[in-house]
Amino acid sequence: MQLTFLGTSAGIPSKHRNVTAAAIKLVDSKHWCLVDCGEGTQQQLIKTKLSPTKLSAIFITHVHGDHCYGLPGLLSSMAMMGRKEPLTILAPKAIEDWILATQKFTDAHQGFEINFIAVEDFQGVLELNDFTVETVELSHRVRCFAYAFTEKKRSAGLNADRLEQDNIPRGPLWGKIQQGEDLTLDDGREIIAQAYWLNPERERKIIICGDNDSPELLHAVAQDADVLVHEATYTKDVADRVGSGPQHSYARLTASFAQEVGVPNLVLTHFSARYQNSPRFSPNIGELEAEARQVYSANLFLANDFDVYQLDKHSQLSKINEA
Repeated sequence: MQLTFLGTSAGIPSKHRNVTAAAIKLVDSKHWCLVDCGEGTQQQLIKTKLSPTKLSAIFITHVHGDHCYGLPGLLSSMAMMGRKEPLTILAPKAIEDWILATQKFTDAHQGFEINFIAVEDFQGVLELNDFTVETVELSHRVRCFAYAFTEKKRSAGLNADRLEQDNIPRGPLWGKIQQGEDLTLDDGREIIAQAYWLNPERERKIIICGDNDSPELLHAVAQDADVLVHEATYTKDVADRVGSGPQHSYARLTASFAQEVGVPNLVLTHFSARYQNSPRFSPNIGELEAEARQVYSANLFLANDFDVYQLDKHSQLSKINEA
């Protein structure tokens, strides 16, 4: 599984960070998903290998502009690129109203179908080609959500002896079985794909959160998560001065939760623009990292724009820097 950060700033962009957006995909898949779409996201995409024509679904965590103002422009560009494939959008209902209004007042022509799902009303699990996606409601000034992406179980190989013993002919059928597709054969037999797999791979899970001042709301979904991507807008001292009104997390709060629940990989993002990249200035990003490391002992990262992270089969997250 692979994560690419397209924007890591909170509220407003800075010289080194655009506002929030992140892409998630399987390493060997051309298709990908986008979580949030702050202003300028499509400009960020140009600097990566991610193709808008291969975008399977967009997930918006909440209606604040630093998480969604780039959406109409991205949709319009995809239309001008000639996209025809349907696109799924799971987002607050107000986002659909806004998209429709923007299209109406700017004479935008959408050449592809949008399958819009209002996240407030969504129950259960969303099935995509590569992932299943769960939602968790968070705590923010407006209704806000996290999205938990679990890769679909895959085969490490096929049991060729059993396939031949059951008279399942080599060729396309074997390929479909390896991809996890259950089949009905011409003779009426029902074939369950995973019954013919050797050592199926463990399903890994990555949680990508919107703004949230109460990480404990993720307790249930994070129990078996491999990666938690969560905001750390402030350090605790700044959070105390700002007060509870903005309803954001600070580095120590997020890291303490990740330590408590045992998440092996924590990626902090959504940093206030007041934090400079250079340690010569204060406040700086290093202060957020130092605060988190005081309470979190596992694999910690602070995301930068265009960072690419890869999660291996052993739940080890590493930065590969190949946006």
